[in-house]
Amino acid sequence: MKRPKPRGPVSAELIDLLTGGPGIDMPAQSELLGLVSETARLADDILTDDDLQLALFCLYELHYGGLEGVDDAWEWEPALIAVRRLLEEPFEQALRSAALVAAGPPADGKNAAAEGKPDSDAVADMLFALAAQDSGPSLSRYVAKKATAEQLAEFLIHKSVYQLKEADPHTWAIPRLAGRPKAALVEIQADEYGGGRPHRMHSALFARTMDGLGLNSSYGSYVDAVPAVALASVNMMSLFGLNRRLRGAITGHLAIYEMTSSRPNQLYGRGFRRHGFGAEVTEYFDEHVEADAVHEQIAGRDLAGGLAEAEPELLEDILFGATAALAIDARLTAHIVEAWQDGRSSLRTSLTTA
Repeated sequence: MKRPKPRGPVSAELIDLLTGGPGIDMPAQSELLGLVSETARLADDILTDDDLQLALFCLYELHYGGLEGVDDAWEWEPALIAVRRLLEEPFEQALRSAALVAAGPPADGKNAAAEGKPDSDAVADMLFALAAQDSGPSLSRYVAKKATAEQLAEFLIHKSVYQLKEADPHTWAIPRLAGRPKAALVEIQADEYGGGRPHRMHSALFARTMDGLGLNSSYGSYVDAVPAVALASVNMMSLFGLNRRLRGAITGHLAIYEMTSSRPNQLYGRGFRRHGFGAEVTEYFDEHVEADAVHEQIAGRDLAGGLAEAEPELLEDILFGATAALAIDARLTAHIVEAWQDGRSSLRTSLTTA
């Protein structure tokens, strides 16, 4: 993807550093480490800090498709890994705090973890209970009933930061799992990647939805337009997926995503049809209505539940990943809906300049 525009001193210095060769400018690397350490320490809320979230997003992107004009050798440059860790520590702490505020683990889940005998069906029931607790504003209902055509485009722009590489962060977990949970994850991901048919990949379906609204469907085209909390949502997946110790969290994250997807996508499709868009635009949402109704059972019982049975000590992180996903999604939803209700754009830049 194209290099995004800096949003502050950390992202500016990082992006400038990446334009050179790895290991060449050691003083600049040391300076960046010091700047990140101080900025992260003073940040009021890293989840909504544009500068730090963009810097973390760029660092993670080196492990995906890379950044235009940036040498691939930067991916494992020790100084950049050190910078990433300096950002990840307060980011993870903020996610854990947000998850606790949103909803602590159910009492029976704590008891099962303490006994060391979680049952896959019981874990799935815990996750379904978490999914049913959501009481905040509903983005899907707003899209279905009220969103203007311009707001539909904004909605797609927010989602595009992840949806155009849908499934990739969760795929990092495949080599970290074994047996039943591994087989379950591969089954889910195979569907996400179109069952071997490139045009059926969910990222490709989403790109066609964007094309139908006249938007740029190239990955990363709208990174500059989305707020920090939208980047935090994607960075959370990368944090969980790229760190083996958080394999429980990425599993819980995917499970809750699948459990809370089918009905909202039905409503999203309804909102686009309300504005006269046809199957070429709604196909992405329609596909998820059916697929995720199946995936939610596999993800809850075989993936998350199976992992908890195999590695009981990971139950707490499974619940953390699920609850953190709900918490950050709620914050992003509140940002979007509040802006629309106030008659404002939910983007950092207007749709015409995004």
